[in-house]
Amino acid sequence: MRRSLLAARRALPDETLRRSARALAERALDLPELADAGSVAAYVSIGSEPGTRDLLDALRGRGVRVLLPVLLPDNDLDWAAYEGPASLAAAARAGKMTLLEPAGPRLGPDAVTGADAVLLPGLAVDGRGMRLGRGGGSYDRVLARLERADAHPALVVLLYDEEVVARVPEEPHDHPVHAVVTPSGVRRLRP
Repeated sequence: MRRSLLAARRALPDETLRRSARALAERALDLPELADAGSVAAYVSIGSEPGTRDLLDALRGRGVRVLLPVLLPDNDLDWAAYEGPASLAAAARAGKMTLLEPAGPRLGPDAVTGADAVLLPGLAVDGRGMRLGRGGGSYDRVLARLERADAHPALVVLLYDEEVVARVPEEPHDHPVHAVVTPSGVRRLRP
């Protein structure tokens, strides 16, 4: 399933990627969970992922504290504040894709527990709110950390319309998300 979803993303024309990123930002900014947030943990999209950069800048422009992940050697995530496009640095990891990460001071893996909303990357989500990620486990750790801290931010996945599917494979450690934002709108999910 991951291979076919990634292949479909790679086949998207650049103009579709740009249009989708603008639409995702518009739809996501209308979410009450983001409109009322003081702090949002997000990520910088890369390649043909649903675009987040317009959204990151819009949130920051609203005065929201945006936290971005820094991939650690064990695939866990540290966090740092987003201070605008110039604050991002390319981070190449052996055997992994090159990521854009915030260059500022690290806040520690637990910084995510103070976020009002967490934007999660994914490849697909189903009606139960189960999310299919890339398989590295980084965001599974984030979700487990939130649960251990008894933190309850809104969990939102950004996807393309065709990535909302009937069912995704599920593991015992998986946590459902609350909403999915696609270029055509928002779907509330019922875990």
